[in-house]
Amino acid sequence: MSADLLEGVRVLDMTNVLAGPFAGYQLALLGAAVIKVETPHGGDLARQLGADPELSAQYAGVSFLAQNAGKRSVTVDLKTPGGKQVFERLVAHADVLLENFRPGVLERLGFGWDRLRELNPRLVYCAVSGFGSTGPMRTRPAYDQVIQGLSGMMSVTGTDDTAPLRVGFPVCDSFGGLAAAMAVCAAVVRQRRTGRGAKLDTSMLDAALTAMGWVVSDHLIAGREPVPMGNENITSAPSGTFQTADGALNIAANKQEQFEALCRVLDREELIEDPRFRTREDRKRHRDVLRDELEISLKTRSAAEWDTILLDTGVPAAPVVTVPDALVSEQIGHRGLVCEVGVPAAREGNIRVVGLPTHVDGSPVRPATRPPYLGEHTDEVLTELGYTGDEIDQLHRLGAV
Repeated sequence: MSADLLEGVRVLDMTNVLAGPFAGYQLALLGAAVIKVETPHGGDLARQLGADPELSAQYAGVSFLAQNAGKRSVTVDLKTPGGKQVFERLVAHADVLLENFRPGVLERLGFGWDRLRELNPRLVYCAVSGFGSTGPMRTRPAYDQVIQGLSGMMSVTGTDDTAPLRVGFPVCDSFGGLAAAMAVCAAVVRQRRTGRGAKLDTSMLDAALTAMGWVVSDHLIAGREPVPMGNENITSAPSGTFQTADGALNIAANKQEQFEALCRVLDREELIEDPRFRTREDRKRHRDVLRDELEISLKTRSAAEWDTILLDTGVPAAPVVTVPDALVSEQIGHRGLVCEVGVPAAREGNIRVVGLPTHVDGSPVRPATRPPYLGEHTDEVLTELGYTGDEIDQLHRLGAV
């Protein structure tokens, strides 16, 4: 099912590649009417990106398909007079404008914040960029890996031997997109209550730092220097990844009672009173020795066996699995996170995408429609804006749309 939490909210999504489109996708899943505004020649760069070259050649790249279901596509050339006029009308009828150009690009095209407010005083304008629209780095280009490095994230990922290490997925793009979507939702609430618009300036670097949790807070508040810890949890022990007879098992025995329960399950009760492990701080100081002791027992059974044994003990634990295994797990299947949408360009005529991570009114939320082809809904949306058929034909002839 699709959600109706943002029903009646009209969003212009001018974004490209990932952080911005991800934000627009979350809004579409929540029920907003999202219009993807793209350039006539190529559109969103993500249309040409992804693991399937055949789809990319059709401007339906995997990277685009993953973040743009539930949207309609309109092509507009903002460098033409006719395109500018179309965009002005789009803005006048919108509730939200979402873009992730470098700061200043939209203003150079004639649509800075003052002009946008003039066209629509109620507009919620959200710009997503690597560093935000202010500060000495505001004009620099940025991709996810650049932000990972500048946020310090890479410096604490891996071990002493492997750090700095890139996180294995575009985590900063995702954080930036989520931060933008959350801010838009809040601004829409105020818009509905007061009629006021808002200018929202989302920085991927800011979002990355706010998402790093105790790595940042331990340094800001306690003065601790962040260091790479591999698969260990610096706040507790035994808390990390342990080797079993056939693979890795995550165990997070962060509380005293959990540590004691773990020792009993492993038939290693003598470790409870061992002076090296008696308290939380003792265990953190001697985490390497404690790991060796626990793995003597853990290596006698498989990760799946230990998962079953530990399930009812109160000790948080689970095997480390691959992404494909996670996607087909019983839990994810039950939640209905992965869903199929029809895409004629795909070999089988459909693709699988992930929906909203939050159930609404007891049901999973999935995109209402498939990802759009480039410019698929241009005439439809222009008609909604009041253009006649002859006017639309003229805009096409002039290359404005």
